[in-house]
Amino acid sequence: QAQQGCFPTPPLARISRSGKMTEIKEPQDYMEVLQQQRGGFSFELCNRNAHLAQTTGIKNPTAMKSGTTICGIQLKDSVVLAADTRATEGPMVADKNCEKLHYIANNIFCAGAGTAADLEHTTQLMESQMELLRLATGTQPRVCTVVRRLSTTLFKHQGYIGCALVLGGVDVNGPHLYQIYPHGSTDMLPFTTMGSGSLAAMAILETEYREDMTNEQGKALVAKAIRAGIFNDLGSGGNVDVCVITKDGGQIFRNMEKPCPRKFKAAYKPFPKGATPILKEEILKLCTVESSDVTMG
Repeated sequence: QAQQGCFPTPPLARISRSGKMTEIKEPQDYMEVLQQQRGGFSFELCNRNAHLAQTTGIKNPTAMKSGTTICGIQLKDSVVLAADTRATEGPMVADKNCEKLHYIANNIFCAGAGTAADLEHTTQLMESQMELLRLATGTQPRVCTVVRRLSTTLFKHQGYIGCALVLGGVDVNGPHLYQIYPHGSTDMLPFTTMGSGSLAAMAILETEYREDMTNEQGKALVAKAIRAGIFNDLGSGGNVDVCVITKDGGQIFRNMEKPCPRKFKAAYKPFPKGATPILKEEILKLCTVESSDVTMG
């Protein structure tokens, strides 16, 4: 060991494809080993990535912007959720009337922003788990149970499940409204908004929200907040969907408002019959049905 301390091991060498000799530095003491294992961002592959981008045309993956406006308010005995209906695919509008209000249980619903596939599968999984829990316990599921399970699932995947949720429900403890972020953090709030149009919607809610509002007043307020997101955010559009949740269950008002109706429709005449020639026509008799027996022909 003393000799190794006096005569340190020379660094290893290797020859790259360009013919240049490169050295691989080996750690000499525990501090260098510790520095290598600290983690964090490594800049060693930056030159390699830049070379690949220049020579092969490989581009680094980029995040796709998603657009939505969702909101929710908590009233005295109910929760009111609302959402727009525009689904985007990059710069294009993929669906003008998609449904962003998801059923979880009879007394629990949520509005979702983010990746459509992640939202569909995550809410369906939670719906299944809550139904199994209801059958196993014979009791109505609580809102905090859904929040806890969603938070655990999203945190476990470290944000790779693109679900930003506004979850509301009414259970034995009264009405509850939660905000759930894709990384798993949660907030319990009297009113909240999420999505790319959340700032415009939040401006309406902060100005006009009151705790003593009726269900009809709450529906009008969240619809106004969603309209603000539709008119001021390019990622939001379409119609306004509203959901009212009480102790007796939830009800979704699909397309309650249509703030941007189509003014005209292009009068394209359909192709006349016979415009496309039929080259061959053949009808195959695949099976013969005689009473209840099926005989393959």
